[in-house]
Parts: sequence; structure tokens; C-alpha cells
Amino acid sequence: MTSAEPAASPALAGPTVPGFEHHRVRVADGVALHAAVGGSGSPILLLHGFPQTHLMWRHVAADLAADHTVICPDLRGYGASDKPADTDGAAYSKRTMAADVVELARALGHERFALAGHDRGALVAFRAGLDHPAAVTHLACLDVLPTLDMWQVMHGVDAAVGFHLYLMAQPPGLPERMIAAEPDLFFGHFLDLWGGGPETIPAAVRAAYLDACRAAVPSIVADYRASARADLEHDRADREAGKVLRMPVTVLQQDWGAALGFDARDLWSSWAPQLAHRTVGFGHFMAEEAPERVAGELRELLTR
Repeated sequence: MTSAEPAASPALAGPTVPGFEHHRVRVADGVALHAAVGGSGSPILLLHGFPQTHLMWRHVAADLAADHTVICPDLRGYGASDKPADTDGAAYSKRTMAADVVELARALGHERFALAGHDRGALVAFRAGLDHPAAVTHLACLDVLPTLDMWQVMHGVDAAVGFHLYLMAQPPGLPERMIAAEPDLFFGHFLDLWGGGPETIPAAVRAAYLDACRAAVPSIVADYRASARADLEHDRADREAGKVLRMPVTVLQQDWGAALGFDARDLWSSWAPQLAHRTVGFGHFMAEEAPERVAGELRELLTR
């Protein structure tokens, strides 16, 4: 199988995005991504966050598929996508993961596409917008700060909610063993803490997330570890070079700044001259808690 020849994925057990087909697409040497694809029209890729899979977009994807080709991959290291070993610290850099996404779109016939990401997926989307501006026409980032800014605002006891960022930034060995000892407790903590109630993530979907995370502890840790190393270096280099996102950008975000003492709109504005920044009142898993609002914001973005 070459990158230009996506293949049908085997039928997946558990919940799926209604009406979507499943593909397995080679995007790099030894790495193939699983993607759910549906709809027709101008393409938009939706990138999931932690501790989730492409299923987090199930409501938004079904809505957008009415007039767009919607592509929802599992990121490298997550879900049904491949999980290569991180031997050099680069396998899970957002630069590498962004290149995966661009190759996925190309293999499915799209040289240019809109891109939306949540949480970890938003960091991949952000990097894709900086590294591949000719490919990304519009960009949306949900409930995240760019890596450079994130580390700069994390301070004091109010930042304890981000303890997992520091845990998974540690050298290989300790975090993997600690998390693997009680994976459902660890990953379930975030599903419970950040959820908007049990109706946001139904039991079957929650079980699918936990199953996927349990099978991906080393690669999930490597993804987070990259944000304390390669991703930080890449953001710092782009900041020093004055590089910005040239496409229209929408950011949806909880009001983290009220607790941690920063202005999220101001931080994002330095990266995105064509920014629409919305502070929202729902929880972190906003694509599952408020899918109509998220789909509406993405449709508005695509008109700009």
C-alpha cells in the first residue's frame, strides 16, 4: 500500500461515526493512520484530543458532512492508527504529526483543506498551519494554547490541574510505568474531570476511549513529552522568526486566564492576525457537549 492508495479499514468494534467509511492510509514509512471519512464537498479535517479518538467528533462530523467532505483521523499513536516507537524524540513532535495529516489529506485527494483540532489535535493543527500554509485554508483550535505560551502561563497552585503535562514530560520510563499500572484510573480521571456530565460522553464511548488509551500508553506519553522538547523548540524558533498563521483562524476556549492570570485572546493574536477568539461557557470536551455550537463556529470560519 502506498500513500496514494488508501485502503478500507477492518470493521471497528464499538461506536462509530454514523454514515462514515473507515480507511487506513499510509502517511510515512511504517506509519498508517486510521480515518473515518464521510460527506461530500470542500474538505475539512477534524483532529481529536486527549484522552480521546476520532469519535469525539461524531456529532460535529455528521453535521458538517451535509455539505463538506469530513475526514476524522486517529492521530499517530492513538486509537486504531499506528504507534511507532519514539527512538529519537521526533516521532511524536507536532511537526511530524502535522506532516502525517497533510499526507493523509493528499492521499485522499485533497491538496488544500480546512483543519480543526481539539486539545492535542489543536497543537497538531497549529503546527500544520505554520509548516504547511499552502495546504491549510482555514484553521480552528479548540481549548488550547500554543505550546510556547502554555508553558509560560503554567505557574502556581492554580496550574495543578495540568499535573499530567509535567508527569509525561519526564524522561522515558517513569511516566509510562506509573500510568500503565492504573491506566483506567489515570485516563478516566480526565474524562470525569473535564466532562460536562455523563450525557456528554456515553458509557460506550467512554469505554472505547479507555480501551484505546490502555493500548497506547507509550505513544501518548511520547506525544506529551514532545511538547516539553521538540514542540517547544519549534514554537520558539517560529516566534523568534516572526512566523504567523496566514489563514483565517477561530479559537474556542474556556476562560483559563481568569484562574491563571493571562489574556488568551492576546496570546493567540500574536500568532494569528486573522483571529476570531471566542470564550465559551461549556467544558473542555466542547465538541461532545455543545456540537451544534462547534459546528456553527466551523461553518462561520469557512465563510471567511
